[in-house]
Amino acid sequence: MEQTRRNFLKVTALGVAGMALGTSAKSYSRIMGANERLNFAIIGLHGRAYAHLDGVRFGENSAVTHVCDVDRRELDKFARIAEETAGAAPAKIADFRRILDDQAVDAITIATPEHWHAPMAIMGLQAGKHVYVEKPCSHNPREGELLVAAQQKFGMLVQMGNQQRSSRHTQEIIGRIHAGLIGRPYFGKAWYVNSRNSIGVGKTVPVPDYLDWELWQGPAPRRPYKDNIHPYNWHWFWHWGTGETLNNGTHEVDLCRWALQVDYPLRISAAGGRYHYQDDWEFYDTLVTTFEYPEAMISWESLSCQGKQNYNRGRGVTIHGTQGTVLIDRDGYQVYAPDDKLLEEFRLPTVNRTQDLLSRDELTNIHFQNFIDGIRKGTPINSPIAEGNKSVTILQLSNIAWKVKQTLDIDPKTGHVRGNKKAHALCEREYARGWELSLG
Repeated sequence: MEQTRRNFLKVTALGVAGMALGTSAKSYSRIMGANERLNFAIIGLHGRAYAHLDGVRFGENSAVTHVCDVDRRELDKFARIAEETAGAAPAKIADFRRILDDQAVDAITIATPEHWHAPMAIMGLQAGKHVYVEKPCSHNPREGELLVAAQQKFGMLVQMGNQQRSSRHTQEIIGRIHAGLIGRPYFGKAWYVNSRNSIGVGKTVPVPDYLDWELWQGPAPRRPYKDNIHPYNWHWFWHWGTGETLNNGTHEVDLCRWALQVDYPLRISAAGGRYHYQDDWEFYDTLVTTFEYPEAMISWESLSCQGKQNYNRGRGVTIHGTQGTVLIDRDGYQVYAPDDKLLEEFRLPTVNRTQDLLSRDELTNIHFQNFIDGIRKGTPINSPIAEGNKSVTILQLSNIAWKVKQTLDIDPKTGHVRGNKKAHALCEREYARGWELSLG
């Protein structure tokens, strides 16, 4: 008989509770030994998983021993490439729960559709695994809170995949902003543009024989299979995805929050719509969001189907202060005087540029090395989940503000919506029976 999620967790938790509870990264590294290989399982193999593969491969004494996907085509293709790349064949797994029950696996990486991120990460923590989870770390604010609580309870490391937190030039320039480079910083402007095509109007069709649609849906209430959802367009459906704001805005808004040294805002407003095409896309293709703080502000501008760039860049941020402005992207930074005169510029060599998130990139390698050093040596990780979740939460609230067409008042200590029942109800979701989240 197939195990339910609840029964599976009960069995798994009994086996790992003694190790996981109260275990710090430093003590765990002593348990496993400084020279013992770290075994990774990559779950969700379409797109970002290839960067995960390289991140693990270039890490110190680490290896991908298991790969997992509910799509047999993706699983076979990725396993073949992993073997060609690393010289060893990983175990091919269709059901990730088998990985959680495998004592040989030290850490899991999650690059699944977003409705799986927090549930799978929590289950991984309950099973005593360290977790690298792609952004966003959750599908809704309540899941993010539960994931942070799970990490604190079980003591394993959770690094979110906002890899620019590990960028050396970004760390340097934000450190200089904090030291007064542009006076008192008070405004962060973040943007992302793309030229995405229409996803059309999907038709209900039989589930392909290569796809386990039941497990693909997992914690989400059941929907019929349509021909324009898998493997990528789920991003644009509220039921599984979080739109461009969490798909890409997580990176840039996180930089603004980091540079301004702010957490949760007082108010969030968002305006936009699906203007470019008329199709099944449930989110906006154009959005402008404002996050208001007591002495600062962040704006987020997203154009999914109109590729006109800002500052000749498809993505980036500007941080404005009383004595100047800094422009930051993944390839470098520029420092401007108040009169817009360019004072300083740094650019990475072309070979190291990481413009395409879906390709393998050096920035992800560095982020993974930091994660591996955290496990092995107790090195502080650059995007611990308690910090990364703050950026995810405020962007999810941006989506909610757009959905309800109202400015949201926010508790700056907790990030909770104040006095808006309609918005508050959207801060969590309904789960498929047997997949309800619990810290167990």
